[in-house]
Amino acid sequence: MVTPRAEMATDLEIDLAGQLLRANFGSPGLSRSYPVSTALNGAGERADSGCTPRGRHYIRAAIGAGLPANTVFVGRRPTGELYTPQLAAQFPGRDWILSRILWLCGLESGRNRGAGVDSFRRFIYIHGTPDSEPMGVPRSHGCVRMRNADLIELFGLIAPGTRVLIK
Repeated sequence: MVTPRAEMATDLEIDLAGQLLRANFGSPGLSRSYPVSTALNGAGERADSGCTPRGRHYIRAAIGAGLPANTVFVGRRPTGELYTPQLAAQFPGRDWILSRILWLCGLESGRNRGAGVDSFRRFIYIHGTPDSEPMGVPRSHGCVRMRNADLIELFGLIAPGTRVLIK
């Protein structure tokens, strides 16, 4: 079910097994779902694991408002580039972070917050990826990847502070 843009999502749920993100809108049954791609290494909270952290989080920062689709980010800053296959060929090793960034912060001390497990310090994001990358298949380095158009739509439906459950 598509929700009116005027209504903001109350929370997000990321289903690792189903490779799906669901934005909930407070009313029973009112939600919007998007395919995602989480970590190739599976679920896990340890720093440097390349895994997607589980548990309760919130969106600490929403980065990229008003920028064009396919804007390239490095270190959470736009580079001035727009992603193209030609740019990808120039930089074949880059982990492309495109269009928008929703930077997650863990809420569970010792699980996804604090020394050795901190999602925020691990730079765990929900972010855009090249449209050539498959969704519904774990392929990321720990982040939650989305199609650019889906992420831009979601970005307009959330605010910093929105709760995120990764399960």
